[in-house]
Amino acid sequence: MTVTIHILVADDHPSLRLGLRVLLDQAPDIEVVGEAGSGEEALAKIEALQPDVAMLDCLLPDMPGTEVAAEVRRHGWPVQVLALSAYADEVYVRGMLAAGARGYLLKEEAPGVIVAAVRGVMRGETHFSPSVTAKIAAWARGELPGGLTERELEVLQWVAGGLSNKEIAHELHVTERTAVFHVSNILQKLGLVSRVEAAMWAKEHGLAPPPRKT
Repeated sequence: MTVTIHILVADDHPSLRLGLRVLLDQAPDIEVVGEAGSGEEALAKIEALQPDVAMLDCLLPDMPGTEVAAEVRRHGWPVQVLALSAYADEVYVRGMLAAGARGYLLKEEAPGVIVAAVRGVMRGETHFSPSVTAKIAAWARGELPGGLTERELEVLQWVAGGLSNKEIAHELHVTERTAVFHVSNILQKLGLVSRVEAAMWAKEHGLAPPPRKT
């Protein structure tokens, strides 16, 4: 007996959602049960419809896909998240995977690849576009986005969450002076001039603030 995979598609471009619906509904074992054009709408429909798979764009108009994926995980909803994006930037990829996504595909992928990925993540597998796989391999070699260290990446996420240097220092159990040092290094490496720009850069690249430790 064939099990039908129920999927929700979240993207702010109606034409893309329509194309994905037509593509996925052609598969005999896949049914698109809902669409969303924003993060808030996606979360509401995921809660109401309880799809098996949620296909999320990384850059929804009201919140990044990382926040949607993180909320899905926080609520414990039994939904497999598959990212579908126009960007292969490692920061987007890293953010989505950290938030619990099972796969990351580029929108340029062939229709058959997208359908296969939906089936794969439903089985608990991971699916990535080739260029994304290459970036993951680079991380395994110790290469991080923007030349940032692991600690700087964490600090940048806290900056994106609106924390002050004092609050970041408290979260990391370091001195405020050390937090200031990290923020200064981040701005220099990314070619930015302010915390506001750093927060915008993080959000635009799909970096969601981590859960507060305290």
